[in-house]
Amino acid sequence: MQEARYARGSARWAHTRQSLTVRAFAAARSPDIVPAPLYESFMSAPRYDVLGIGNAIVDVIARAEDDFLVAHGMHKGTMALIDEARAEKIYQAMGPAVESSGGSAANTIVGVASFGAQAAFVGKVKDDELGRTFAHDIRSARVTFDSEPTKHGPSTARCYIMVTPDGERTMNTYLGAAQGLKPSDIDESQIAAASILYLEGYLWDPPHAKEAFVKAATVAHKAARKVALTLSDAFCVDRYRDEFLGLIRKGTVDIVFANEHELHSLYGTADFDTAVKALRYDAKLAVVTRSEKGCVVVSRQVLETVQAMPIERVADATGAGDLFAAGFLVGLARGKDHRTSARLGALAAAEVIQHVGARPAVSLKALAAENGLPI
Repeated sequence: MQEARYARGSARWAHTRQSLTVRAFAAARSPDIVPAPLYESFMSAPRYDVLGIGNAIVDVIARAEDDFLVAHGMHKGTMALIDEARAEKIYQAMGPAVESSGGSAANTIVGVASFGAQAAFVGKVKDDELGRTFAHDIRSARVTFDSEPTKHGPSTARCYIMVTPDGERTMNTYLGAAQGLKPSDIDESQIAAASILYLEGYLWDPPHAKEAFVKAATVAHKAARKVALTLSDAFCVDRYRDEFLGLIRKGTVDIVFANEHELHSLYGTADFDTAVKALRYDAKLAVVTRSEKGCVVVSRQVLETVQAMPIERVADATGAGDLFAAGFLVGLARGKDHRTSARLGALAAAEVIQHVGARPAVSLKALAAENGLPI
């Protein structure tokens, strides 16, 4: 009779935390009542909501006119990889700049922490001034950052970001020490402790980082966690289209983030509906951001449009996609539905584009509560 009551209670409360506790307790007393995998998942509850792996970069942000981009051979709105010599040339030519820790996945993870979620980041810096700046900044944002700095080799990565009057950003990235990320930098226990592993497409450039990427995804899936990928940049997709499609189709990644340009590049078509139809067939879950048009949440069962949040003006589009991903991932990690998760993403993106810099200037947790979206 006692065991029957436990079984009935488990069935009634299957989708609540209270249920999970009751069922795990029952399993400890009688293994026949609760399946072992459920008990094991309770015992290995995630320590982090989201753990990101990406390039650890210090952003150097300056205002620039369109003719500056033309004069220096830059393609507006894209990211170009540069060597140290070109990095120095751009730095000497650009106007007054603001330095802040950046990097696509790192920006997302700082956003996750701003929502009040548990966050961690893995990325490579050198033991130099910029490396110490990066480590200090991300830790001060309440993000766990335990990656060991390298003592030798290239200096810490930096990205020179030109912000034009329309708020668009054009990025020139010297990867430096960030390219030194390798499989041995992946702590398997830390990866397994994260509800969602978040990876940036830029990691697909350095060979050893690519290996680290695959290793981390494998570890996450063995621990029954989710793996998310941002495609990062249309040029990045151009370089690795077939490989990215392979990751999506084989299920190496469970969640895909892309903007319109990246989506078109992924499927080699200028027609949005055609590309979305293909993505819907390939991906388990994907989100396509469309700037002021909002976003489209895509799965094999659902196609849903979510509006962008209203803003006063665009000051700097740097980090918009990164912060959108932060809100969406936090929503998923905290059990929110896709629409609510997308609204959290839209809220974070709207906040970051109204000031210069790729990281939130206010508490996203407080902002979400003010907008009726408590975490």
